[in-house]
Amino acid sequence: MAEATQNTEEVAVAEKKSGGSNILLIIIAVMLGLMLIGGAAGAWFLLNDDDAVIADANNAKAAKQESDTATKTAPAAATVKSNIRKSDYTNIGPMYALDPFIVNLFSEDGSRYLKTTINLEMDKQELSTELDSKKPLIRDIIIKALSAKSYEEISTIEGKENLKDEIVANINAVLKDGKINNVFFTDFVIQ
Repeated sequence: MAEATQNTEEVAVAEKKSGGSNILLIIIAVMLGLMLIGGAAGAWFLLNDDDAVIADANNAKAAKQESDTATKTAPAAATVKSNIRKSDYTNIGPMYALDPFIVNLFSEDGSRYLKTTINLEMDKQELSTELDSKKPLIRDIIIKALSAKSYEEISTIEGKENLKDEIVANINAVLKDGKINNVFFTDFVIQ
């Protein structure tokens, strides 16, 4: 009987030792899993923060270059932010059609371009004579305005409206026989 109790005690001690080592293995496995998850999360946050900082720096640099370019090329339009165009679509004035424009848009890599056709709404038909004589200047003003814009600026309706305001203000600054009431894009393709 002493042998039976001794065998039972040995079995109980062996079970305690193996159960204790199983718990130890589980604790180690959980700790390793938490460390892996924590390391992966830390690396993700570090990498995404760097991308955000770089993106913010690039956006700030592009905005500064854009504002410098807009200030140099169009000081009259830089102060115009409201809708200066006439909006009476029931009484549209005479139109002056321009040849299509194809320009590179403002970007770091120069990979986007814009193709557009523009019609200018005049306040009176007699203005077409002055527009004919100043056609190279008018085209130059429009090309400068278009090429100073980025895809992000003119891809929205609001961006196109702001561009129209800028073009009207810049053209009207060089006219003396009348004024442009509105600009109509009859073709507008960005690639």
